[in-house]
Amino acid sequence: MILEIAELDGKHGMPNLGFGEELSGSETLLRSLILEGVEYVFGYPGGAVLPIYDSLYSSMLKHVLSRHEQGAIHAADGYARATGKAGVVIATSGPGATNLVTGIATAQMDSVPLVCITGNVFQSLIGTDAFQEANITGITIPITKHNYFVRDVRDLPRIIKEAFYIATTGRPGPVLIDIPKDVSNAKAPFYYPQSVEIRGYQDSLIPSDDDVERFIGAIQHAKRPVIMAGGGIISAGAHQELLEFAEKTRIPVINTFMGLGGFPGVHELALGMPGMHGSYTANHALLEADCVIALGARFDDRITMGRTKEFAPKARKVHVDIDPAELGKNVSTAVMVAGDVKSTLQKALPLAQACDTADWLKQLDAWKQAYPYTYQKGAELKPQEVIEMLFETTQGEAIVTTDVGQHQMWVAQYYKFKHARSLISSGGLGTMGFGFPAAIGAKVAHPDRTVIAVVGDGGFQMTNQELAIVNQYNIPVKVVILNNQCLGMVRQWQETFYDSRYSQIDLTCSPDFVKLAEAYGVKGMRATTSEEAKAVWAEALAYDGPVVIDFRVANMENVWPMVAPGDTLDQMVMGDE
Repeated sequence: MILEIAELDGKHGMPNLGFGEELSGSETLLRSLILEGVEYVFGYPGGAVLPIYDSLYSSMLKHVLSRHEQGAIHAADGYARATGKAGVVIATSGPGATNLVTGIATAQMDSVPLVCITGNVFQSLIGTDAFQEANITGITIPITKHNYFVRDVRDLPRIIKEAFYIATTGRPGPVLIDIPKDVSNAKAPFYYPQSVEIRGYQDSLIPSDDDVERFIGAIQHAKRPVIMAGGGIISAGAHQELLEFAEKTRIPVINTFMGLGGFPGVHELALGMPGMHGSYTANHALLEADCVIALGARFDDRITMGRTKEFAPKARKVHVDIDPAELGKNVSTAVMVAGDVKSTLQKALPLAQACDTADWLKQLDAWKQAYPYTYQKGAELKPQEVIEMLFETTQGEAIVTTDVGQHQMWVAQYYKFKHARSLISSGGLGTMGFGFPAAIGAKVAHPDRTVIAVVGDGGFQMTNQELAIVNQYNIPVKVVILNNQCLGMVRQWQETFYDSRYSQIDLTCSPDFVKLAEAYGVKGMRATTSEEAKAVWAEALAYDGPVVIDFRVANMENVWPMVAPGDTLDQMVMGDE
């Protein structure tokens, strides 16, 4: 399957990794990537990176050729989220580099480790408005964890070592390395540092014993505690510690959107997602809780609705986060622990005791039974029943990627993720076009797992040219299009807040997605009823190759529940009625 990539790009085996050999900058770059354990790179060649691609010709690295740089960086992002390792993307100067900007911002908002390598014009031409020159380091300062402009080939090994270290330690994030063409061509003896020392940089924060004791002390007498687990649980690899902590203390768990999968969605203590489209139980748990323990969550506006003073009004708040800047930033917090979530829970587990939550859990179970996610079935195929079908047939074991919009929220509501790194979606930036290429990266990372890209008919058209990749390398991603022939979430907001004045949301002139898939040599299928949906999905799951399924769903369906921006969580609208 995906191993065919090695045959295309790794023609001469592993190069000599010995130190002291004189290498060009491009050879130094690739050898350094290998020493960092990189297996796959995603990218698109161009003039300023031709020396790199010439060296890549005889490299053991496996290169996935995207059809647009945005597709390359989203695939690298999906790879990173699925593995926890840094994803690597290469793009040329000028437009190639600037085409990465949306993907870099996506990774920065969601704390995803990426190493982005761009070429640039010769240093002698910098500042002359040379052909395909762009100040990509200046452009990306606000959206990278750090970036580099390489001036001397002798600095390149140190910079690459630092880049991977910065990207993957502490709060992860994207790092950009901009390499002028003369640096790629220049030669120097190869070396690679064994360690990294960056003055002033804290790679991780181990919480103090006093902080952990205050953390435990804040929750031990709580009667209605709730854990709010965010994406930091997944970034830290703390999902097992969270499970043990919740079961030992008998504290129920809310997962933010970015934290879905960090605690099993089918567990008796799982309450679902909070916020704008969260569950009744999760939102009312926050309203009634006397203690909220936020673990690797940042109290964003989709959870607080911008009403930070009224958020969880009865609760004492405990916040654990590896980024001290997040502590107390959005919500006033009684106990703040600056530290890695995994280390904090490991230290807290021996001290933790069961809380007196029996009555609280009964109340939460009653809310679960009385107010589940619901929708009205009818003659039209409903998007919610498609997501339910995906969950039932995969039992929550698949990796699911999404774009942003209604389909993203239906996935969060109706697909109960059992494992960390199983939901891959643009949470903070909300990037349309992300889901399909991210699924490619996830499938490359995990060839033995089912990977489903759930996308809308709008977002899919932003990056559907990457169908060429899944055909070329036979990457068997299952693309599920919830096709409501409109920009669904925009339409819902126009209906709700703009008196149904539907402005520029009509996508009825979209292509025939089955024919589009077939034009790229990919199997295409369509379903318009519940019976057809079950049949084509069963066929798609059994098919050993990439497939695109066009599910024609009800185009006026809305995502419920919903809390309007500026409202509080007790002002939930439960449905169309």
